[in-house]
Amino acid sequence: MSDPVKHECAVALLRLRKNREYYARKYGDANYGFGKMALLLEKQHNRGQDGAGIASLRLDPEPGSPAYHLEKSAAAEDPLADLLGRCAGDPRFGGELLLGHLRYATYGRHELSACHPFVHDSSCLARTLLLAGNFNLTDTGRVFQHFLELGHHPASRADGYLITQTIAHCLEQDSDLHAASHDWQKILRQALNDLDGAFTLCGINGAGDAFVIRDPHAIRPGYFYFDDEVFAAASERPAIQAAFNRSTAEVMEIPAGKAVIVRKNGGVEILDCLDEAPRRSCVFERIYFSRPNDAGIHRERKLLGKSLVPKLLEATNHDYEHTFFSYIPNSAQVSFHGMLEELMKTAFSEGRTVRFGQIAVKDAKFRTFIADAAIRRELGMHVYDITYGLVRPGTDTLVVLDDSIVRGSTMRSAILPILDRLAPRKIIIASSAPVIRYPDCYGIDMACAGDLAAFQAAVSVLKKQDRLDVLEHACKRARKDLASGKNKNRMKEVYDAVDEEDLLREIALLLTPAGLQAELQIVYQTLPALRACCPEYTGDWYFTGDYPTPGGLRMVNRALVNYMEQNNERAY
Repeated sequence: MSDPVKHECAVALLRLRKNREYYARKYGDANYGFGKMALLLEKQHNRGQDGAGIASLRLDPEPGSPAYHLEKSAAAEDPLADLLGRCAGDPRFGGELLLGHLRYATYGRHELSACHPFVHDSSCLARTLLLAGNFNLTDTGRVFQHFLELGHHPASRADGYLITQTIAHCLEQDSDLHAASHDWQKILRQALNDLDGAFTLCGINGAGDAFVIRDPHAIRPGYFYFDDEVFAAASERPAIQAAFNRSTAEVMEIPAGKAVIVRKNGGVEILDCLDEAPRRSCVFERIYFSRPNDAGIHRERKLLGKSLVPKLLEATNHDYEHTFFSYIPNSAQVSFHGMLEELMKTAFSEGRTVRFGQIAVKDAKFRTFIADAAIRRELGMHVYDITYGLVRPGTDTLVVLDDSIVRGSTMRSAILPILDRLAPRKIIIASSAPVIRYPDCYGIDMACAGDLAAFQAAVSVLKKQDRLDVLEHACKRARKDLASGKNKNRMKEVYDAVDEEDLLREIALLLTPAGLQAELQIVYQTLPALRACCPEYTGDWYFTGDYPTPGGLRMVNRALVNYMEQNNERAY
């Protein structure tokens, strides 16, 4: 993806089901558990690069010594490397239970206090809780108010703090502190069943129990594996496969609304905790976020590329001789392979050949530290290098595949200007995702309507047609819905008022940088094709506006109202 969309986050839980001496004898590694946790985090490094944390807990700790040890890093250059460097070889991180997390600073908070795991301390081990997760709540105001009504003094409004305190509060209500284990089914249901949002949460308590639980819509991903030696959970399946050399079939998906519990004695059980809800797993995980070495994601991304071929051949008039195909690195590469395979089949049946190669090369180490804004913009364009000599100036059409177009800022300021240096007659940007129309509230940094290229284009069309009253009326209804508690997506009214072809043309105009010499066309995936490629992942609210929870509908209406207030459109 060319746009710098961020998301939250990656989590990993590890429980050693044998005593520590067992691993030292069998594997010759006294730090076996820490090594596996480090690998689980490294293999999910793509999901969070702004903060990292690890907690280690020993079963039956010596009285007078800490029950757990916790380290976090928000180092500017590489938090994970900094964290692992400080913890490696430290015997305090040799516990039977380890909890790790990687964080993207979605909302700009880089301080240590925003890094997981979060802790609720108690002198009673059974009431001590450590929590980390990939989550975002839409009803933090309600949860905050609930704590006030209970007589508590919550120290923060952040959802990480609130969700930790919510579970801890229910944990403290479990009266039998001398029982062999907590009633986690009751505790987690009481704490989480009424929350609105998305989450995969991993927790451990001081008495030695651990759990991982997923929201009832299965919006955020989560997987687990266990055998006689270990239990492991993570946000991505391939991380567990790599750490323990397991097949795809051996690593299981955490069921929606259920909790996997690992008792202090090592026993593993799956409990029904949350009310059943329609499955709406996030499709953006499949398009872009998760690594493509997951077998299912790899297959789906290839299908996404393949499904674009008819539209691309139509856009190029089947002119193989004067068309060169490429992609935006790095996450569009697998989709490009699927597109290329289908192109070659089609071309072979017509006795033609396909010209392809890597045009854009992303310089992952590129950094700028210059204060002057104009110079920074010039240097920023060179985050991408280009391969010269492949595109014939003035005659070729250059087709470049990207995963999706969200804001379009990188496309406009960096990618298109540098592609234009090759002097193609025409540039076609192909998106493996449909048009992204709506913001997100479940953990992806797309919360501002005005940031989305599609919404900017819709407003621009309405301005040109002198129809800004559509925005005004939609905003008024959104305000009424927010006040009354009615849940209906009023931003849909804005898109419904704009002709689809007008919208697509306007997006292309908005993405066209000043001075672009080549003709520009954008080709998008269709929604039916997306659903055919990723049939089990129906969390498509980015494209449809069909949010799975009431909080999503409140958020999109709030985003519309905020946009109108900030941009003073007509009466606002």
